[in-house]
Amino acid sequence: MNWVQMAAAAVTGVFALHGAPGPAVPSDGPRPVAAHSQTRAVPVAPDQRDADVRLSETRPFSLLGVTWDDPRARLTGTAEFRTRSAVSGEWSGWSALDADDGPGDASARRGGTSAVWAGPSDGAEVRIVADPDATAVLPAGLRLDLIDPGQGTPGTPVPPAAGSPAEPADGGAGTLGAVRPAITSRAGWGADESISPAAPQYLPGGKVKAVVVHHTAGSNAYDCADAPAVVRGIYAYHVQQLGWRDIGYNFLVDKCGTLYEGRKGGVDRPVLGAHAYGFNTETSGIAVLGTYTTAAPGEAVTSAVARLAAWKLGQYGVSPTGTTTLTAGADGTNYFGKAWTLGTRISLPTIHGHRDGYNTQCPGDALYAELTRIRTLAAQATAG
Repeated sequence: MNWVQMAAAAVTGVFALHGAPGPAVPSDGPRPVAAHSQTRAVPVAPDQRDADVRLSETRPFSLLGVTWDDPRARLTGTAEFRTRSAVSGEWSGWSALDADDGPGDASARRGGTSAVWAGPSDGAEVRIVADPDATAVLPAGLRLDLIDPGQGTPGTPVPPAAGSPAEPADGGAGTLGAVRPAITSRAGWGADESISPAAPQYLPGGKVKAVVVHHTAGSNAYDCADAPAVVRGIYAYHVQQLGWRDIGYNFLVDKCGTLYEGRKGGVDRPVLGAHAYGFNTETSGIAVLGTYTTAAPGEAVTSAVARLAAWKLGQYGVSPTGTTTLTAGADGTNYFGKAWTLGTRISLPTIHGHRDGYNTQCPGDALYAELTRIRTLAAQATAG
């Protein structure tokens, strides 16, 4: 059987479904929302240099990603997708899947691209080509994962007490009194806690020394009312498809500036995330929903990131305009070609982009260009 025939065979395969109802909650509060997934093998050509699959009919989904067997393997090449709208029946244009975010949790069962929000869809096509300048072939076990984040009523951001400053937490000095912004709780975006029962983990040093800014590399075309579903989709993808303990980011921000609690453990505590390979143990991660390679983030985004970073760093007496020294937890190279080995002490801004500590385009050129302004806004929030 040639690889084209293999692709046809895969299309007629059986979908794998995941997701179970979450625990009951009071009828007058936010309810957990169960997500469901469909998976299809992506057949690879005999030379292991390219792969594709077209699904002309699927169950409804809104978010997708490509995963593979080895969680530490990297997809060196390009991965593109397009989807068919469940509303209009039309196919979208081709878009890139970001495959350079790096390893996640130690518990990971699979590697994968970023999860991409496509909106309500009922068909998908993926094509993957290995880098022509690389000797590596495509990872084994390529699979297309389609996520339906479920339907639910989003909650509202939970405001702190009026004028509440940052409070010392887990050894934090708490000397910089930025006011805590309103943050939508996990219950507010419908987190199904039954899928990630593991207890939260905390930074071994008990202190957040820097904030790492990300983008999720998905579509910017979502409605802000859909943002809780986008967060649920990313959560389901990280936990059920990749095998992580929980969603990787500590916090998320939508394009309207609404903040969301990410990884469980308490927004006011130094929760250990899975967002910045090699530097997770000393940082907190803020991810903006969408792609900001060329599209500039709006004022709502930059202001929200700045207020959150000012508060989080302020819990530990860390200046948002300063620099800090982080110890590399793994060998690494960043986007600018700087390399280091395990244990190297590296100086970075206390608010920096993911690309500063890993070889990735994240958080996109346009958002990265706003970091200087975000630091300034954060300093103003701290002073105010």
